[in-house]
Amino acid sequence: MQEKESWSHSDVSVNGIKLHCVSQGEGPLVLLLHGFPEFWYSWRYQIPFLASRFKVVAPDMRGYDLSDKPQGVSEYRLDKLCGDVQGLIEAFGEKKAHVVGHDWGGAVAWAFAMAYPDSVDRLVVMNAPHPAAFAMNIMTNPRQMARSWYMFFFQVPVVPEMLLKAFGSFMLKRSFTDWAVDKEAFTPEDLDRLAEAANRPGALTGGMNYYRAMVRNFSGLRALRGSVPRIKSPTLLIWAEDDRALGKELTYGLDPYFENGLTVRYIPDCSHWVQQEQPLLVNELLDEFL
Repeated sequence: MQEKESWSHSDVSVNGIKLHCVSQGEGPLVLLLHGFPEFWYSWRYQIPFLASRFKVVAPDMRGYDLSDKPQGVSEYRLDKLCGDVQGLIEAFGEKKAHVVGHDWGGAVAWAFAMAYPDSVDRLVVMNAPHPAAFAMNIMTNPRQMARSWYMFFFQVPVVPEMLLKAFGSFMLKRSFTDWAVDKEAFTPEDLDRLAEAANRPGALTGGMNYYRAMVRNFSGLRALRGSVPRIKSPTLLIWAEDDRALGKELTYGLDPYFENGLTVRYIPDCSHWVQQEQPLLVNELLDEFL
């Protein structure tokens, strides 16, 4: 997919680091937060669509592609990642934003909505479980434990990065094509761009440090089985049903965690890479909700 000429690339200083951002459009601010092992390009179908109504900003998250990659696992704790999001809102001259996240971007979006409730207008999360639901399932649901094997593999230093880079990023590219239900959702150009971003110095380690920081804070994850702040903003959860990493049961019983309601929309015959595999349907749901 060719970039639109009106897309703008910039480096934004936030929270003591530099984040590379792609932006387009005018209006209320929408932040698009990508997951692992991706970069802003994962939102290539959503940026121009939403830009007709909004100021859309899709950053390379901390540790990815052209953004800064601070060293040390502690630099990728959720409080740091939430600080980046707050910094972006302020850097673009706003007090609040619609926050949209997928995968790890969704995990950050959940945490941000809890930590900075006055900074979120509407919240949209795609195939990322509410942290309380994930905490419960990762400790009590054998099927989800098995699905999450890679999180524990990523705790091994160096080896996971080497494996994903080997043979021209063969395994990394297969993580997209093998998981996808629609095998034509990713063109060779798409896969090359995703691999190029992941292979920048320090990028795979940066991405894996999200998992490493989470596991090192396992006691905090256990605590989430109890009381967590209720999310104040209206919230949409978009869930592709054929997600190899995350079971549909992670979407059940979430209403107590929201003050102003949760809307869940399931997309059948679609993989974890939902906004890339079913962009027209995802765009329609975003248009209705935002």
